[in-house]
Amino acid sequence: MTPVLEKAFRVSGVPEKLLPLFALSHDLRWTWREDLRALFEVLDPEAWRRAGGNPVRLFREVPADRLWRAGEDQTYQSELLAAVRRLSEEDLAEPKHLAARELVARGERIAYFSAEFGLTEILPIYAGGLGVLAGDHLKSASDLGVPIVGVGIFYREGYFRQVVDADGMQHEAYPVLEPDELPLSVAETPDGSPPVVTVELAGRTVRLLIRAAKVGRVPLYLLDSNLPENDPPDREVTGKLYGGGHENRLQQEIVLGIGGSRALDKVGVSPTIRHINEGHAAFVSLEKIRRLVQEEQLSFAEAREVATTGNIFTTHTPVPAGIDVFTPELLWKYFGAYVNELGISFDEFFDLGREVGDTGRELFSMAVLAMRLSTHQNAVSRLHAGVSRKLWRGVTPDLPLSEVPIKPITNGVHAATWPAPSVAATGVVDRPEDVDRGELWRAHEELRGRLVAACRQKLVDEKKRLGGRDEDVAEAARALDPRALTIGFARRFATYKRATLLFREPKRLEYLLHQIGRPVQILFAGKAHPRDEAGKDFLRAVAVAAERAEFRGRIAFLPDYDMALARLLVQGCDVWLNTPERPREASGTSGMKAAMNGALNLSVLDGWWDEAPHDEAGFVVGDAKDGSSDEEIAQSLYDILEKRVLPMFFDRDASGLPQRWIDRMIVAASKIAKAYSSDRMLSEYLEQCYVPGAFHRRALKGVDREPLRRLVAWKERVRAAWPQVQFENVSIEPDPSSLPTAAAFEIEARVRLGPLDAADVSVELFEGPVEPDGKLESGAAVRLEPAGREGETGVFRLTHRKPSGEGLGYTLRLRPFHASLAHPNETGMMTWWRGTSREAKRYTTPA
Repeated sequence: MTPVLEKAFRVSGVPEKLLPLFALSHDLRWTWREDLRALFEVLDPEAWRRAGGNPVRLFREVPADRLWRAGEDQTYQSELLAAVRRLSEEDLAEPKHLAARELVARGERIAYFSAEFGLTEILPIYAGGLGVLAGDHLKSASDLGVPIVGVGIFYREGYFRQVVDADGMQHEAYPVLEPDELPLSVAETPDGSPPVVTVELAGRTVRLLIRAAKVGRVPLYLLDSNLPENDPPDREVTGKLYGGGHENRLQQEIVLGIGGSRALDKVGVSPTIRHINEGHAAFVSLEKIRRLVQEEQLSFAEAREVATTGNIFTTHTPVPAGIDVFTPELLWKYFGAYVNELGISFDEFFDLGREVGDTGRELFSMAVLAMRLSTHQNAVSRLHAGVSRKLWRGVTPDLPLSEVPIKPITNGVHAATWPAPSVAATGVVDRPEDVDRGELWRAHEELRGRLVAACRQKLVDEKKRLGGRDEDVAEAARALDPRALTIGFARRFATYKRATLLFREPKRLEYLLHQIGRPVQILFAGKAHPRDEAGKDFLRAVAVAAERAEFRGRIAFLPDYDMALARLLVQGCDVWLNTPERPREASGTSGMKAAMNGALNLSVLDGWWDEAPHDEAGFVVGDAKDGSSDEEIAQSLYDILEKRVLPMFFDRDASGLPQRWIDRMIVAASKIAKAYSSDRMLSEYLEQCYVPGAFHRRALKGVDREPLRRLVAWKERVRAAWPQVQFENVSIEPDPSSLPTAAAFEIEARVRLGPLDAADVSVELFEGPVEPDGKLESGAAVRLEPAGREGETGVFRLTHRKPSGEGLGYTLRLRPFHASLAHPNETGMMTWWRGTSREAKRYTTPA
C-alpha cells in the first residue's frame, strides 16, 4: 500500500471510489491547474472555503453523505477518471525541452537543494521570494519534464503568521502544522525500510524523517527532526523557518546539506548534478566529498573535483549582511570530527569557506564555500551579476571583474500559477495582436473588484479581532473603491525596499489619492523578518499611516501576507510599486507576476526591471544610477504618478476604455510574461549549467576515473609551480600608440615557466576600456602562440591590429590552460604583466 493510500484509510469518510481524488489531493499540480481544483471545490464549495483551499483537509470538512454521492455520481466519476488519465499521460510523456530529453536519455538526475519552497499557502515552508522562486522552479521542471528532485526541510511551525496589533506592531505566531492535513506523505524506500536518516549535531545523533511531496512529475523530499526518538531540543531543530538563533541556523543547514544528501541515498535517488539555491545548502558538497573519500578511496583533491564538477550555485544576495557566516568555534563544535572523514585538517576545511574581503573577521561563509565547491555560479539578474562579481571578487582576486565566473540567469515565475485564468483566457500571451481589448479590460476590472472585496473582508476581520467599534467595522466594510486606480506594494519589509517613501510628503500624497474623478488607492502587505527591528518600524509606520483620517479608506495595510494574498494582489492591482535602493534588489519576482496579469510596474531600475522593456510595459522611477537619495526617488515617484500614471489611466475613449493604458497592459501580459517565465529560466539553467555540468562530469569519469586523476595531478602541479611563473620580458613593436587604427604590431613575450610546459599556460593580450584607476576590468583576450623555449623560459608571439575606439588599453596576462577545465578561469589563477594587477597601457595617449 502506498503511503498516500495508507493515509486515506486513516482519514475517515473517504469512499473507495474517491481514492483517486484523495491521491490527486497529494499531487500539487492542483495548485496550478484550474481543472483539478474544480474537482475539489464542486464537492462542497462551502467546505472548500472552510478548508482554506486545502484539498486534503477538505475530506474532513465535507459531510460523509456528500462524499458518498460524489462517488456514485457517474458524471463526476467520469471527470475524475479523465483527470487521472491526463496526469498519467503527462507523467509518461517525453520531456518537452531537448536538453531535458538528453539528460533523461543519459540517466542524469538533478537534485535541487533549497532552505525554503513556496508551492502553496497551505504548506508555509517559505518566507518569501527565495522560496516561491524554488517552488516555481520545481513546477516548471514538472511541466517541461526536467529530471529534478527537490530537497528541503519540513518546518513543523513553518514561517510565522503575522499578527499586527492596534499600534501597528508586528507579532509572530507559529501555529503547528499537522502533516495529516497537508499534501505530504512519508517517503518510500526501495527496500521498504523506514524513511529515516541520521546526522551528527555536536556529538548527538539526530534522526530525520523523510517526508515527500509530489510536485507533478517532480518529487520533493522534506526532512523532519520532530521524532519521539530524538531529545526535545533536537526535535526543535526543524521547528521554525528562520525562527531560531545562529546555532539553530547552522543545525538546519547541516540537516539540509548533509541530511538531504543522505535522504536521497535512502530513497534510491543518485543525483549527478546538485543545484545549491543560495548558500544554506552548501554542505551538500562536503557530504559528496566525504562519501567519495570513504567509499571510493579517492583523495580529497579528487573527490573535490568530482563534487565541484556536478555543482551549480545560485546566489540571491547583493549585500554581505545577507550571507550566513559562522565562527571557528561554532564550526569546530559541529565539524571537528566530521572533517576527519574528509581527509583534511580543520584549518583546511575552514579555508574552504573563509570569508573574503577586508572584514577584519575570522568567519566561515556559506556563500564562499558554495562558490569554491561549484563549477557553475550564477546571479539572478544581469544587474545582480555585476554586483555579485564585485561582492565576491575576493574569491578569485586576480581576475578582471568581467571574468569573475558569476553569470546572470534572471529569475522567472511560473506562468500557470500566477496569471488569473480570466486574463489567460483572453489569449493575450500568445496572440497579443488579436486580443479583444474590451474583454481584457473587463477581465481586469473584475479582478480588481474581487481584490477590493477580499481586502474589505480582511479589514473587517482585523477590526473585529482588535475589538473595534461597530462603526469602525462598518467603515472597513466600505473601504476602498473597485473603480479606483489601485497601486500594490507587497514584499518583505526590509528597510532598503523603502516602503515608507510615499509618505515623505503627506499633503502631496493626500492630493494624489482624492482628486475628483480620479480616485487612487494603495494596498500594502508584507512581513518583516522576526529579528529585523528596523523593518518592523517601517511596517508600523505604514500601518499607522493607513489609519490616519486623510488616508483611511484609500490606503490599507493587509496583514499576514502569503501566497493566497499575493495572487489576489498581482491579479487585481493596476500598478505594481517597487522603490528599492539600487542595486540592492537582486531580482524581484512579484513585479513579474503582476505584469503577467497586465499590471504596469512603477519601479526603480533595479533587479529584473533594469533589463525589462520598461518603457513599453510600465514606468521608471528615478535614473539608472546607484545611490539615489530617498528625496530624489520620492520626487520622481510623485511626478510620475501625477504627470504620467494618473493621466494615462483615466484617459478613456468613447467606450470607456483607457486605450493607451491597455497598450502597455498587452505588452506586460505577453512580452514580459514570456521573457520572465520560470520555463525560460529553467531552460537557461539546462543549457548553461545542467547539461554542460553533466557532460563535464562524464568526461572526467572515463575508465576507472583516469581523466579525473590526470586533471587533479595537473592542477596540483600547476598550483605548486605558479608562484614561479612570471613575465621576464615583453617586446611590442612598433608602439601601438603611434599607429593608426587597424595597423599591425608584433608582440613577443618571454615567460618564466619553471617546471611547466608551454601547453600548460595561456599567454594572452587582454584589451578593453581603461578604468579611471588605469586598470582593465573588462575586455577581450587574444592568445599568443608558443614560439620556442630557452631553458625554463618560453617564448610566445602574436601579430595584432590596433583596435578602433577611444579610451582603450591593453596588457598581457598568464593563466593555466588545460582542455579538461570546465571554463578557462576555473583555477582562479592569473598573473599580469607589469607587476601591478590589470594595469593597462593605453592605445592612444590622452590629450
